[in-house]
Amino acid sequence: MTQFKIRPAIEIPYFDHSGSLLKTIRNSARRRGMSTLVFLLKKVVNICLFRITFFCPLNSLRIKFHKWRGVNIGKNVFIGMQCTIDNAYPEFIYIEDNASITAECFIIAHSNPYGHFRNVTPARVSPVIIKQGAWICVRSLILPGVTIGENAIVSAGSTVASDVPACSIVSGNPASIVAEKLPIT
Repeated sequence: MTQFKIRPAIEIPYFDHSGSLLKTIRNSARRRGMSTLVFLLKKVVNICLFRITFFCPLNSLRIKFHKWRGVNIGKNVFIGMQCTIDNAYPEFIYIEDNASITAECFIIAHSNPYGHFRNVTPARVSPVIIKQGAWICVRSLILPGVTIGENAIVSAGSTVASDVPACSIVSGNPASIVAEKLPIT
């Protein structure tokens, strides 16, 4: 089984739409400890790889490109076409061995609302962990800080905002448990 060193959740500054684009890029680079040029190059490469993977017909290439973007992926993983795996913080996504993510799913590791929501919700980056053997069905949305348990199933079109226990099925918006302790062999 592939082991990952899970990054801790972090608070990030609220999105500041009043500054210039260059100032925003400089601040983002500084927060990550990089020069502005390196940060910009990494962003451009990340977006290009994301666009290629979005329409790539071969799973092996999708996996390779997502790994190059920084997504932590185990062995024998399937990622369907047109999946969106966090563009800003792909390194906070962990997909363990034998997991399957079908087409058009969204996996988001960050929430960065405008500053006037400061008293409503935090601006943060939290790891998303998809455990071994989990199955994320078509058009599901996985939100920041969620762990999908081993051999769990997220049914089609579900929005998952809290952890999913191992060997269970969740469904709906927000997702709730519809079956537990599946007889997985």
